[in-house]
Amino acid sequence: MTSAQPLPRGISSLIPNARAQATPGELAAAQLLHLREVTVPVPVLAAAAELIAPQLDDPDPATREATGSVHALLLAAIEDAAPNR
Repeated sequence: MTSAQPLPRGISSLIPNARAQATPGELAAAQLLHLREVTVPVPVLAAAAELIAPQLDDPDPATREATGSVHALLLAAIEDAAPNR
């Protein structure tokens, strides 16, 4: 007798998953790839920018490049959210 696994719910049910045992990080990455617009409080953006800032000096060039791109996007989003705009 095999136990039935529950069907995926919510946004997870919309994302194809070739492997049955995807890690939480893989699922999150797949979900984020489909986002085009999201509303996030400015303090969350600022915290994210602070958390990844140490990787701007990482010895690995690919990590520095990726971190620089994401960091710049976070700072631009924070600036665009300024009340004077």
